[in-house]
Amino acid sequence: MSKQNYPIYQTERGYLTETTRQKYIAKAIASRLLPKDAHRMPEILSLKASNNMKKPIQFWQLYSVLGQDPIIGIVSDFYSRVFADEKWFRTPFARVGDVNHHIGTQASMWLDVMGGGPYYHGAEYRLNFHHTHNAHMLLDEKGARRWAKLMIQALESSQHLMTDDPRVRLSINTFLAHFFAKYASDFKFKNRESFGETNLPFRPKINFMNMTAKSIEALSEEDLRDALVARGIDLGGLVSKDDLVQKALNL
Repeated sequence: MSKQNYPIYQTERGYLTETTRQKYIAKAIASRLLPKDAHRMPEILSLKASNNMKKPIQFWQLYSVLGQDPIIGIVSDFYSRVFADEKWFRTPFARVGDVNHHIGTQASMWLDVMGGGPYYHGAEYRLNFHHTHNAHMLLDEKGARRWAKLMIQALESSQHLMTDDPRVRLSINTFLAHFFAKYASDFKFKNRESFGETNLPFRPKINFMNMTAKSIEALSEEDLRDALVARGIDLGGLVSKDDLVQKALNL
């Protein structure tokens, strides 16, 4: 893969970007996908994707990589499948508007959240109103299963729109999984769907030289091992956390 040079596209916060980012970060901290100080880390809060291939692309950074057209392309593929699907599934969508209406509104929401700027007027109120008043009849396990199936098909057929950076698909999966979990909670159905692999945990660079002994001891065993290996330290004989802490203190 060629070296990345992000941002390719200039980013801007939308109406949904900040609230969505903060809610995701809180959940990701709780599940140990992000460090506990993620709310204060510029590289996580940034709307620009990292050029370090070992760092995940947060979904609010996707616009900096993809720009507008690929995002619209993925959404268009999805809704072409929705409107070609069985009557029980497509009818609630058709009652709201035609395929172009849905592509426009959904793409606006994606672009807004993903760092493209203020596209989705009405923000959370509009999003919640739509699902409560327009889409509620499909927000159960049966509807969720069909929605996820069609979206996965759309993602697979749109792989050419995702560049050659493998982190893009993981980030889109993370975005979809985050909102799917929200709807499952809001509408009381079991979330049984998966869009595929999601972002790997974010591992901040640890510089032992700038840390106190107490700070080093507070690190998890996993973080200690990762940081020592990154410095080229052979951990062959180090089996306990105390051993790892001592090795870090000796650097």
